[in-house]
Amino acid sequence: MQHLEFEPPEELRDTIKCFWYNSRDVGELQSGFEVQPDGYAEIIFHFGSSCSISHNGGLQPLPSPFMMGLLNQPVVFYTKNRLEIIGIRCYPWTVFDLLGLPSGKGGVRVFEHPITQLQSMLDQCIRAGRIDEALIQVKQYFLNERSRVPTSSMLFKAGVAMREANGTMPVSQIAAAAHATVRTLERNFKQSSGYTVKDVSGLMRFEQVRNRLWLYPDSSLTGLAHELGYADQSHLSREFKRYSGTTPAAFARKAKKEKPVVSDDFVAFIQA
Repeated sequence: MQHLEFEPPEELRDTIKCFWYNSRDVGELQSGFEVQPDGYAEIIFHFGSSCSISHNGGLQPLPSPFMMGLLNQPVVFYTKNRLEIIGIRCYPWTVFDLLGLPSGKGGVRVFEHPITQLQSMLDQCIRAGRIDEALIQVKQYFLNERSRVPTSSMLFKAGVAMREANGTMPVSQIAAAAHATVRTLERNFKQSSGYTVKDVSGLMRFEQVRNRLWLYPDSSLTGLAHELGYADQSHLSREFKRYSGTTPAAFARKAKKEKPVVSDDFVAFIQA
């Protein structure tokens, strides 16, 4: 497997965390790979073999591109042979405005959207091995889209505070950092992302625990709980299992053995 990440241009850093490319060749048999929740929304273009998720007892193919919103549980994707992906990792409070879509969560939703016009151009680049050219096309598309979206100074400041605190900052302090009342911040945040500040902060904090245990599986859970603002180790364990479906100890044991890839909230795009 190959995984590369690229910083966005300066003009996109308030809306996009990074662009990334991933390729994997799993052979002729259908194989699954798990994606854990984190604090970002992802726009996914995929090429080569089909990409599917489990749905109602069967496999549901996902079109390219699709958007994966904030997850509350791990999701398993299925593919075979060679699969290549270009992803755009977005902040959840900016992605819907960036795409000009109504915010929401839960289930699979389908929208007509001009972003689908990128697929054929990107596919040609990927087939020719011109990954850099494909990424230039994607960046330019989002630079054009970003220029049409008014900046929300309040949400940007709130997002910076949340990211710097890794999800540990109380909502009242986030509102103060954004120079807004709690009520105003919560209303605007929910309108833009479909989620509350507390929802996203919880995922950000879980992501920190998950990453630490992945890199350092022998980390002290008591120490992590104290560092990341959980009430105690039991609180950390409950929240971790809520998002990951497993205990921190079980996840740490798995991390020692293998390296997995890091809800059902998807937006599928069709040709406009």
